[in-house]
Amino acid sequence: MTDTAWIALSLAGRIGMKTLKALLSHFGNDPQAILNADEKSLQEVPGIGPKITRNIKTIDIKLVEKAIMNWKRTGVRALPFYDDDYPPRLRLLDDAPPTIFVRGKWNPNPSKTVAIVGTRQPTEIARKFAQNLSTLLVEQGHAIISGMAIGIDSAAHFGALIQPQGYTFAVLGCGVNRIYPPEHERLANVIMQRGAILSEINPSNTTSPSQLVARNRIISGLSDALVVVETEIDGGAMYAARFAGQQGKPIFTVESPSSGNRFLIDNGVSTIDWDLKTSPF
Repeated sequence: MTDTAWIALSLAGRIGMKTLKALLSHFGNDPQAILNADEKSLQEVPGIGPKITRNIKTIDIKLVEKAIMNWKRTGVRALPFYDDDYPPRLRLLDDAPPTIFVRGKWNPNPSKTVAIVGTRQPTEIARKFAQNLSTLLVEQGHAIISGMAIGIDSAAHFGALIQPQGYTFAVLGCGVNRIYPPEHERLANVIMQRGAILSEINPSNTTSPSQLVARNRIISGLSDALVVVETEIDGGAMYAARFAGQQGKPIFTVESPSSGNRFLIDNGVSTIDWDLKTSPF
């Protein structure tokens, strides 16, 4: 495989793992052959229309090479799907990111992982629960995964970092060199000292609503189980719950009047006691 060509295709619009696999199958498993192909040949591939063709033909490989060199200088590692350090859990997803970009102390395959997610405006009891649950799970040998958002996510990361041996992943909806929210840049730096931040997005790019949604499949995909601490039914954490359900991951929540929690419980999701006297993990 040619890493630069693969990464360039990964960053082209509308090319996910399914599309990339179709292209590779047609062009002899050679990313460079895809870049060299003419428009007619590209559109012979099922699912490749004018927009994807245009995205491929406008790739400037020299600019991608330069970007990769610049990212390396800032500590960014680009991990294509076939790289030995690509997370095995993500490889199991039909819509796995073709490439992920990581910064920090990267461990691609912790023995046990739990994702903790929830609202950006939690009640104080929910915030404390997320932090305490995270600390408890770290003590039991789990790595903690969340999205570094304000609220429940940051409480989960803090709970992991309280323990000296705590390890946490932050899955971003922005590039790993464009921290969002910006007020969490310090938190990102602390996480990178003890864990890692990662994203499927160009490291230099800012976020968008669609990217914030899409990163939830990575949060759940990296986890062995998902805990939704507190959320309304239209909250972002519900995307993580939907992805976890599609991926066959166990989902947990707590008894709460929040509409998302009520929906999950009404649909058979297991609950965890607020006092954490017993752990389901």
